[in-house]
Amino acid sequence: MATVILLRHARSTANGSGVLAGRSLGVGLDERGQAQAAALVDRLKGVPVAAVVSSPLQRCEETLAPLLADQQLAAVSEPDLSEVDYGAWTGRALSELGGEPLWKVVQQHPSAAVFPEGEGLANVQARAVAAVRAHDARIAAEFGPGAIWLLCSHGDVIKSVLADALGVHLDGFQRIVVDPCSVSVVQYTETRPFVLRVNDNGGDLSGVVPPREEKKPTSDATVGGATG
Repeated sequence: MATVILLRHARSTANGSGVLAGRSLGVGLDERGQAQAAALVDRLKGVPVAAVVSSPLQRCEETLAPLLADQQLAAVSEPDLSEVDYGAWTGRALSELGGEPLWKVVQQHPSAAVFPEGEGLANVQARAVAAVRAHDARIAAEFGPGAIWLLCSHGDVIKSVLADALGVHLDGFQRIVVDPCSVSVVQYTETRPFVLRVNDNGGDLSGVVPPREEKKPTSDATVGGATG
């Protein structure tokens, strides 16, 4: 299979506003987010990105715009990688939501959390993981098992994908941190994924490029740890 770079969208006008934006329209990047998006061009210079898949929301499109222009790529829009449908919680202040009984469920038992008039976090994980695996298989078939592709989505969506890749129950996904414009990297194999990076806010990402090998990629872990 292939290797996927999980990119959370850059800082948006909603991040830090104290309001749960969810799928609200018109939420783009703020000034800092625009700078973060521009910096992705240099971060990914040494990475041969074969394909890009994205949530259809504006903040993801704006995050990808500089990179797509630089690498002359087009993103495939994937609704199943969209933000959580928070339903009646959308647009409400987080300070208010913290007093809701459901808030504790979201924090402590997220697999049981279903947002009023929205969706459950278990469903978010199911749709997102299915979409990632389907696109990974498609891209590997088209570009080969050493292919690298990039996915741009949202914090809770990416955290749910990482929990699945780590073999962690969804109730533990709140322990995973995914900052705006951070990248996490997962390499899928025939039987299991390997998590290469989580919440990487650093510089050069060329280290995630798989070595050129003639042998078939293996699902086995290196006994004793890697030697490189």
